[in-house]
Amino acid sequence: MENLRIAVILAGNSRGRTGPAVSRWFVGRTAKHPDPRLRFDVLDVDGIGPEDGHGGPMAPHAAEVVDAADGFVVVTPEYNHGYPGGLKSAIDSARREWFAKAVGFVSYGGMSGGLRAIEQLRSVFSELHTATIRDTVSLHNAQSMFGDDGEPAVDMSGADAAVERMLDQLAWWAQALREARERRPYPG
Repeated sequence: MENLRIAVILAGNSRGRTGPAVSRWFVGRTAKHPDPRLRFDVLDVDGIGPEDGHGGPMAPHAAEVVDAADGFVVVTPEYNHGYPGGLKSAIDSARREWFAKAVGFVSYGGMSGGLRAIEQLRSVFSELHTATIRDTVSLHNAQSMFGDDGEPAVDMSGADAAVERMLDQLAWWAQALREARERRPYPG
């Protein structure tokens, strides 16, 4: 089978401590996923370049990035019960390129673990004709989950299992939707 291209969209504050730690942790988990078809492209909404190890910026070429991907994982914090404005701008930089593709979520924040941001994003991605993955990864009180060195300071086995489940479901949907798009273009 042909590879599935999954774009990991990092929407967290790259200047803080928690956002970069969560991003590194999740990108590290993608490298350990056992499905050999999955190929991950890591993109940062803030436009951080490849020299920092995060991958390329998303904003300057969002439509091309979205068009090339079979599926997406959005890694987002929750700010004031919502998601970052830069993420909305990146999402809105493309339209038809999102249609009939799968989107999974990794969120983090305080007590809610970013779940309110995900619920808002589901509404946005519904308008873009995507299939959002029901199972998510949610890191509650994320600032206390990582040490000053950015490494996990707590047992992450539950979060690791959630990543595996979400990526398995994302791969299924990405494959099914790609096959459907190849058989018949989406009418959106």
